[in-house]
Amino acid sequence: MTIGGSIALIIIGAILAYAVDYRFSGVDIRVVGFILMLGGLLGLVIGIARILSARRGPPPPPPAVREERYYEDPDVRRRY
Repeated sequence: MTIGGSIALIIIGAILAYAVDYRFSGVDIRVVGFILMLGGLLGLVIGIARILSARRGPPPPPPAVREERYYEDPDVRRRY
């Protein structure tokens, strides 16, 4: 689950838990909202942990740079 999906679950769960006042027989919307928020929070923690663990590897080697310098002899002058 991505971080965006986790945040979406948290938002949908909060809407169901706090803003919806509709009753189904046998289903409590508030409990469903809290379950979605907990699932989103768990997914968010796991997603952040995966991102942080991927960055712990050794840094890549720096790119090879080749420097070339050309010097002109001051005694030799070009005539135009």
